[in-house]
Amino acid sequence: MAAITISRQFGAGGRTLGNLIAEKLNYRFLDDQIIQEIAKHVQVTKDTVISMERTAGGSISRMISGLLSRDYMARLTGEGKGYLDENIYVQALYDVMQKLAAEGNVILTGRGGQYILENFENTFHLLLVADKQDRVDFMKRHYKLSDAKAQAAVAGGEKRRQNLYRKFGKQDYNDPIHYHMVLNMSRIPLEKALDLVCGLVNG
Repeated sequence: MAAITISRQFGAGGRTLGNLIAEKLNYRFLDDQIIQEIAKHVQVTKDTVISMERTAGGSISRMISGLLSRDYMARLTGEGKGYLDENIYVQALYDVMQKLAAEGNVILTGRGGQYILENFENTFHLLLVADKQDRVDFMKRHYKLSDAKAQAAVAGGEKRRQNLYRKFGKQDYNDPIHYHMVLNMSRIPLEKALDLVCGLVNG
């Protein structure tokens, strides 16, 4: 009954590797479900959570959070409807990811899992890194993107990653001390990475 978190530089193949691990170990690969659980937890729509994740740390959402109180937003959105700002989102992440990890045999990608579940028993933390050009090439190959769109996707993904960890008050998310295993995907093929991770979990 283990849990695995996958942190990655954007385009290093975390989602792809996560799905392979889930298939081989018969685990649940949770990504969309995390969004659904957060939406349910704070009583907002799934699209609201997706929008928050895309703009985490953005100046507009910070400004709104600073100007409008939660009570005012609750009155504005109506009885029984929720409200989401960055602080509520981070707290919901803690609640939801700890709940899902406690269920066991799950794989959780990104969203600060290595911090949220740092002291969880029988939880393995992975970090995937790769050279920037390899990450761009991965996005082009696996998601059928043009070079320009792949470059933009990698840059945008890394910016969102930095913004999210800033909200956690963390800047050391690439420090290997937080992880059981760091995989350089510029040097290790997916199949080898899969074998290494499964060996770690089953060992």
